Amino acid sequence: MKKIALAITLALGLNASLALVADALPVQTLNQALHDRLPEEVKKAGKMTAVNNGSFPPYEIVSGPNTMDGATADLTHALSQLLGVKIEHATVSGLAGVLAGIKSGRYQLAIGPIGDYPDRQEKNDFIDFVQEFVVFAVQKGNPAGINGLEDTCGKRIAVMAAGSAEQVIRRQSAACTDAGKPAVTIQSFTDQPSSILAVRSKRSDAFFSSQAPLIYFVEQADGDLELTGIGKKNGFGDIFQGSVVPKDSELGNVLLDAYKELFKNGTYAAIMKKWKLEGNMIAEPGRNLAKGAVK
Repeated sequence: MKKIALAITLALGLNASLALVADALPVQTLNQALHDRLPEEVKKAGKMTAVNNGSFPPYEIVSGPNTMDGATADLTHALSQLLGVKIEHATVSGLAGVLAGIKSGRYQLAIGPIGDYPDRQEKNDFIDFVQEFVVFAVQKGNPAGINGLEDTCGKRIAVMAAGSAEQVIRRQSAACTDAGKPAVTIQSFTDQPSSILAVRSKRSDAFFSSQAPLIYFVEQADGDLELTGIGKKNGFGDIFQGSVVPKDSELGNVLLDAYKELFKNGTYAAIMKKWKLEGNMIAEPGRNLAKGAVK
């Protein structure tokens, strides 16, 4: 669900600066103890590179090969101030490229947030700082009456191709037919803007996807769309997302403690509020919080 083409995003006019104007965020003071615990090569270089695989608004809004806006950019800036090193951005294609780049040492980390799943924890550590939910974007007034996964039988549901939401909706379609109800018409798209356009043009009854980006897209839809299914599991367990670092690395320990400081001093809450992500906040950051609850 994370892949999204920057060119399509910009073509849709999703300019965060028009909708998300906020007060100045807190300035961090260098934490010398955290800085001293960074890997020697990072301290010597005075910088790290955080890798991403393209725009994931409102967290990551990639505006160039090495530039970014969004909640992730604000978190990165705060972490850079706190740790006393520059954190640069680099964009690659696909999550596999992100994880391979970290494993090879080309990139030190991915700020993300990236989905934390037990199988991914085998080779990576996740420093989780948000919880995600999967909900529906529907036409204003919800004419198809979709308020949860149980309402999708016989409906046209857009999903991201090969994503976890597609897997869930396929299982739901089978459950519908097993119960003697019409199957779900599953419409798989390669990017989120195309899925949103399908709902706005009434070619789809709903788009089933991550809550955080859907909130962003719905706000940009000029009142054409609304969210439903909020507060329900919708076929998923607890979904945590966070930054990715090499397995069992000291950098992971430093990053976790840096996030704890940003939580404690109010910077995390200020950033999440700025980007209207209060519903995705967690009480405290943690390492590898996914324990197999995601179905």
